[in-house]
Amino acid sequence: MSKKASERKRSKREIRREQVAREKRMKALRLWVPIGVVMVALIGVLIYRVTRPEVEGVTVVEAAVSNQHDDSLEMSFGGLPPMGGSHASVWQNCGIYDTPVAGQYAIHSMEHGAVWITYHPDLPTDQVVALRGLASGDPYMLLSPYPDQASPVVLTVWDRQLVVDSVEDARVAEFIDRYQQVRGPEAGASCAGGVGTPIG
Repeated sequence: MSKKASERKRSKREIRREQVAREKRMKALRLWVPIGVVMVALIGVLIYRVTRPEVEGVTVVEAAVSNQHDDSLEMSFGGLPPMGGSHASVWQNCGIYDTPVAGQYAIHSMEHGAVWITYHPDLPTDQVVALRGLASGDPYMLLSPYPDQASPVVLTVWDRQLVVDSVEDARVAEFIDRYQQVRGPEAGASCAGGVGTPIG
């Protein structure tokens, strides 16, 4: 084989090798670029949810230490629901209740990222129905009456609380969107398999 033919043959081999290498790079790019874009978007959404401003009128308390389990704890009703702190080692199953649920269990649900909506037992029926519609089917929503509550409707998550006079207040939806599964030291842990049988 002549020197020119050998160079031509080697040249074709090198060209093919370069083509194969280029195809591998393109295949890797087609795989990793979309994954990178999705990851950046998810991180952006999480940062946005954690850093956006508080809902107007929200009460903020110093974050309570999580995992403070006390199975002898019994919380009395009245005033406003608790916003965190010591609680039972088992949580309240999320859902809709037509009877009061004990704070020591609800706090544990909030530790898992749940929103606890409580209402005064004398709240008009149409507003109770509206609240049930809001909570229905949401695995991180706990709805119950709260005896002697100081306000018609109260929304509570771990270390945040909003008091409103009516379910029609626009901040109700804003509170849920802003804090559900964001507040709570164990946000994302299950809100099922605990105590209580919700009616919805």
